[in-house]
Amino acid sequence: MENRDDSIEDNTIYESETPSGLNDLQVSEKNKKLEEEEDKEEEELSVERIFEHKKLPTWQEQLTVRAFVVAFFLSVPFSFIVMKLILTVGIIPALNVSAGLLGFFFVKTWTKFLEKTGWLKQPFTRQENTVIQTCVVASYGITFSAKRFNVMLLGGFGNYIFGMSDAVAKQTPNYDSPLDVKNPQIGWMIGYLFLVSFVGLFSVVPLRKIMIIDYKLTYPSGTATAHLINSFHTPKGAKLARTQVNTLGTFFTFSFLWGFFQWFFTGGNGCGFGNFPTFGLEAYANTFYFDFSVIYVGVGMICPHIVNVSVLVGGIISWGILWPLIGMKKGEWYPANLSSTSINGLQGYRVFITLAMVLGDGLYNFAKVMSRMLINLSQEIRDKRNGILPVADSDSSASLLPSYDDERRTKLFLRDQIPTWFALGGYIILAIISIITLPFIFPPLKWYYILVIYIFAPIIAFCNAYGCGLTDWNQIKTYGTLAIFIISAWAGSSHGGGVLAGLAAGGVLMNPVSTASELLQDFKTGYLTLASPRAMFVSQVIGTAMGCVIGPCVFWVFYKAFGDLGLPGSQYSAPYAMVFRSMAILGVEGISALPQHCLQFCLAFFVASILVNAIRDTVGKKWANYIPIPMAMAIPFYIGSYFTIDMFLGGLILLVWQKVNKAKADLYGPAVASGLICGDGIWTLPSSMLALARVTPPICMKFLSSSTNVRVDAFLASA
Repeated sequence: MENRDDSIEDNTIYESETPSGLNDLQVSEKNKKLEEEEDKEEEELSVERIFEHKKLPTWQEQLTVRAFVVAFFLSVPFSFIVMKLILTVGIIPALNVSAGLLGFFFVKTWTKFLEKTGWLKQPFTRQENTVIQTCVVASYGITFSAKRFNVMLLGGFGNYIFGMSDAVAKQTPNYDSPLDVKNPQIGWMIGYLFLVSFVGLFSVVPLRKIMIIDYKLTYPSGTATAHLINSFHTPKGAKLARTQVNTLGTFFTFSFLWGFFQWFFTGGNGCGFGNFPTFGLEAYANTFYFDFSVIYVGVGMICPHIVNVSVLVGGIISWGILWPLIGMKKGEWYPANLSSTSINGLQGYRVFITLAMVLGDGLYNFAKVMSRMLINLSQEIRDKRNGILPVADSDSSASLLPSYDDERRTKLFLRDQIPTWFALGGYIILAIISIITLPFIFPPLKWYYILVIYIFAPIIAFCNAYGCGLTDWNQIKTYGTLAIFIISAWAGSSHGGGVLAGLAAGGVLMNPVSTASELLQDFKTGYLTLASPRAMFVSQVIGTAMGCVIGPCVFWVFYKAFGDLGLPGSQYSAPYAMVFRSMAILGVEGISALPQHCLQFCLAFFVASILVNAIRDTVGKKWANYIPIPMAMAIPFYIGSYFTIDMFLGGLILLVWQKVNKAKADLYGPAVASGLICGDGIWTLPSSMLALARVTPPICMKFLSSSTNVRVDAFLASA
């Protein structure tokens, strides 16, 4: 009311200076009018007052056939997109905006058509939009899992599953025995994902009220998605969504046609625009070049600027300085006759130093999130004992009163309860089935390893979900790494096959823990859009089931279409497959697996990763934006620097756009980036089909030095 009093006082003074003046009745009427205007402004700020005139569908009505049809058809292309990204550079941006925009566009188009024909039985609601969003993200989320920027696969196709394969095992000769190798097959991959992906959905259901209502965790990704969906279903938001979809479609078409055009020039190894020596042949040899791949330009436009700078700095440190220096020690630190893919040579330094940086960053952030979680949790307990609401503001007693939005959302969120006995019973039954059947798929993975994992999984799921609700950081890679180390050492020391057991155990832990966090993100989205928790749970289950089938099938297309999958330097090098396999080898063999002097380098980069993170947190947010992120820096250490140029260019384009017109850049930047990513990613589908059909591009465009070109011309002349 402080602003209201100021307004009244200002008006009174102003009006007393007018020649005519105002009597008390007129002043009273003016004040009343001001109060009504302020009340109206307050109502406009209330999201639920905008929708209160609309009928709220039941949880069964929110689960429509059209929603799941649209979700399925969106899940397939999105799975191709993220599969291409994870098998090339391992970085996946958040595609929720794309999924939300396209889901809204397709269903809105469908319902418009039915409305004109008179066949529309049920209007398109924000609750149904939430179901589509949840189902799509759950489906292609089996292919990957991310917060901020992603370097992981939930389904394991780019790390622990492909890390079991013979293609990756051949790069580690000591661990290519049958006990430590399992090549991908559609059958066992689908069965494995069905066994491990649903358990986590049941582990956190009893915690939904505590996390969202009692502790009021923000779950930033879930909250952002809810705001996006709510805005779509207002007149202004729907109009903006249509223009964003048009923008996405324009750049999607450009990106797809550009990928199609480039294909004609790739008729051989090292051919095409992707091998253009932008900065010269010497820089090209050290992976510094722009490869004309708009998909990474789009990734750079979505990722924060500091991420783009971090990967570029990491590429300069590794491929510009470190690897050339270590390469000069060939024959001294490691045998000179080793192949370029051998982990006992230069490749070993790349893998293990990358692993050290990933572990340092992961463990630091794990400790930070855990400490923050414990502090917040203890504060919540103290507040409850003192009868203080978790969101209470000691400076304002009015903040203790729940808003209209909070009251309505809480009431509806608690209405459709999911019974605790159902959640606990489902978890126990699915865990028992997994314990019995998984050893048949992975013989070295004994039943008691799985039992131990499932005993601790709910505790880890709670920690991860709580930390994710506070910071939006999914720390699943840290938990997975610990599981791989522990189970590899346990299995390797007694039964053999420790590498395979460790990799499989990492998936057994990571899948349920990560799906649990994603489900709570969806519950938060549903809470803010008035979607029923039951509808959220069912759509998550259906989306997960879709992903368990779509993900392996999409990976199988890549596996069969591209024969060099997993080889260093190839288009689809699957960088984290070797990193995860190296984790398991380290668990079995210890530091004896490291090349000469590699341990010292690993310790130095491990400590440096922790120190850089600590400095970032110490100097404050303003200066932290100028300090690189170790996790992002680690990515090019193994796979090269070519994509860092693309990402940096994407970030630079967005930065210039923001300087010229920040409002338009913020509104349409994600749509442009999504179009670039989706178009190039979807081109992978027809290019895979052409590769499977053994159709070879007609032209090979290759770049040679002038001296090499002279020798080639002489050879051709004499032939």
